[in-house]
Amino acid sequence: MAHVAINGGEEAILKSQTLLAEQRRGDVAVPEITLAQIASQFGLAVDRVMSEGSLYDRDLAALALKQAQGDALEAIFLLRAYRTTLPRIAASEPIDTSKMNVRRRVSATFKDVPGGQVLGATYDYTHRLLDFALSEIADGAPREDVASEPLDARMPSALDPLLDEGLIEEDVRSDAEAYDLTREPLCLPAGRDQRLQNLARGDEGFLLGLAYSSARGYGSVHPFVGELRAGEVTIQITPEELGFSIDIADIGVTECQMINQLHAAPDDLPRFTRGYGLAFGHCERKTIAMALVDRAMRAAELGEKVEHPAQDEEFVLSHSDSVEASGFVSHFKLPHYVDFQAESRLLRELRAHARSAAEGERSS
Repeated sequence: MAHVAINGGEEAILKSQTLLAEQRRGDVAVPEITLAQIASQFGLAVDRVMSEGSLYDRDLAALALKQAQGDALEAIFLLRAYRTTLPRIAASEPIDTSKMNVRRRVSATFKDVPGGQVLGATYDYTHRLLDFALSEIADGAPREDVASEPLDARMPSALDPLLDEGLIEEDVRSDAEAYDLTREPLCLPAGRDQRLQNLARGDEGFLLGLAYSSARGYGSVHPFVGELRAGEVTIQITPEELGFSIDIADIGVTECQMINQLHAAPDDLPRFTRGYGLAFGHCERKTIAMALVDRAMRAAELGEKVEHPAQDEEFVLSHSDSVEASGFVSHFKLPHYVDFQAESRLLRELRAHARSAAEGERSS
């Protein structure tokens, strides 16, 4: 039986969208979830959508998650698409994470760090057992006691002691204008500014897999978490008409400073190298993975052999974006009738030719 192409129609698409809206709403006997509930109680999902959607707005990220029925990749796609419609009003000054209003700050490298370890809220020490108490609506919310003294207003990096001894490379920052990946296409070979932008918007699962592979030997990382901190930082802009900086917002970010493999330049003493990760919201796993992949992609810069996927910047940067990846993979669901007809015809011709050749050999 030959494969026959079929025709669809606008009516079928409209009915599909109506069915989707019905499915999204679910049982009408159950109260509809609100954006405020999503933003406040699904905070980590909202943070991931904001980070990979490259737009810091908790309400819009909550709306995207609701519209996508909780599908993070679809929500990221929605938020990224909406972002393209927004005007660029100004460019902010670089944030200073040493002035972060810290909610959580830990170092797996140093037991005692200036400013102290701040455990904060974390799943790291919870039992991975279902808490059936959460299936019931509790009266009120648990509240932790307020500390008697506030944390230091300025909390220096935990890596500063290593810098003072010259045991780790400097965190080189350029005064040159950073590449804007939101306005310019990916350009290879990529500078570190472009790579970090790509990783910040990159799919967490993809980066996690690459980070895991690099830590298991498929990349020269040998990592230590020098410092992981999460909290709020102030965003500043400098309007031309004013000539000085003004505060416009406080946003939540997570930052990871990773201590990595030793490196010795030909004319210098050996030092630790570093990897870096920073993302919107509370995204610890993402920033740790980002820092590991950042270091892995510095292989060529540090004179190391590039032989593993996490070290190949073209492979990493070209495949880490979930919007591009999900769009390309999902397009296979769309009609490919003509392509399949052509390949089916070619296959039949090849099979007929093979039969003719076999019959010719038997007759001879």
